[in-house]
Amino acid sequence: MLARLRGRLESLEEGTAIVGIAELSYEILLTGNDSARLATMIGGEVEFALLHYLESQANGAVMRPRLVGFASTSDRAFFELFTSVKGIGYRKALRALQLPIPTIARAIAEKDLDTLRSLPEIGKRTAETIVLELHDKVAIEEGIDSLAQEVSAPGASRDAIQVLVQLGEPRIRAVELVDRAGRADPGIETPDALVAAALRLKEV
Repeated sequence: MLARLRGRLESLEEGTAIVGIAELSYEILLTGNDSARLATMIGGEVEFALLHYLESQANGAVMRPRLVGFASTSDRAFFELFTSVKGIGYRKALRALQLPIPTIARAIAEKDLDTLRSLPEIGKRTAETIVLELHDKVAIEEGIDSLAQEVSAPGASRDAIQVLVQLGEPRIRAVELVDRAGRADPGIETPDALVAAALRLKEV
């Protein structure tokens, strides 16, 4: 099973990226937020954490393999948690996730129905169901990087978050800063470097 893919972003359409590796091109489904994030990266190198699933077609007579790409393994884990909600399948989740994952996780943790209802295809009843089923699993007091221990930040990220909290940052803000720093420079490997990068983002 494919878990990660790195290659050149050949093209980008709404909800779909084509990524080339040597002689092969892969079609990767994206969340709405990631589609917007990648709009300026066509022709450049991209990397995705992958989720592989079979999509039913022709009333179940045909099962077509699909790849969904995420900016991080924590985003992938949140997607899997989000799609555990009754009535939210993969395609609906991909269309609904138009905001950054940490923003949506925070809305669930804070029972912010207005933010959830602003997502495409998420009405009042679905928003209430999401909060009912996931609120206890999105542990706000432990930070957005903890989704009932189903989403775990790498060691460097976790340590960097702890340092920022000790420096006085609210934990949710610390998680967001570290996440942004890691995405801006995936080559960062140490907690100290992550903290420095996060603090620079804070000053921008």
